Amino acid sequence: MKDNLKIGILSVQGDIEENFNAVKEALKQLDITGEIINVKEYNEMQNIDGLIIPGGESTVISTLISLKHSIWELLKNKINEGLPVMGTCAGLIILSKRAQDKTIGKTKQKLLESLDITVERNAFGRQHESFETDLDIPIIGEKPFRAIFIRGPIVKEIGKDVEILAKYNDEIVAVKQENLIGTSFHPELTEDIRLHSYFIQTILKNKGNLQN
Repeated sequence: MKDNLKIGILSVQGDIEENFNAVKEALKQLDITGEIINVKEYNEMQNIDGLIIPGGESTVISTLISLKHSIWELLKNKINEGLPVMGTCAGLIILSKRAQDKTIGKTKQKLLESLDITVERNAFGRQHESFETDLDIPIIGEKPFRAIFIRGPIVKEIGKDVEILAKYNDEIVAVKQENLIGTSFHPELTEDIRLHSYFIQTILKNKGNLQN
């Protein structure tokens, strides 16, 4: 067994249970002891080693969290201090520095502005236009990743420190910037837990660096 980790899942709306199960399975396969915490309140966020912002309704999630001003500010501060965070679909939007909508243009949605990207919301259409496709994501291995897109955003612009992890039809759909990972799709909805495993290894590495 390895270090005990405390992994939070932002639990106000979205694919909470699916991420919980994916993290649980990834910890098991990696042979890492860890506690999975459903984060809703300030004190629950204070001592986590990493956080997942799940897919769901990005406007709802950001509104509910930003209404609790102390939690929003704590999260921003922890990200600035190096907290590893993975945002999937809605989570990617919330992490982004700039967001626009395919239909209405620039949005007034509150963002963490931590990930130096511009996203376009609902870039792949509405709910009934959801689809699955295989993606090449070299950081998790050679085997294609079966990605599920549900009203997903795309990354239109990236900053100089942002690494592209995956593309679909020449559009950026997964990125990494230091301690942050964002995907346009929903890895929590598949049985392939490699992205969650990669994120956990990122948390473990970050925790080790803090202890050294």
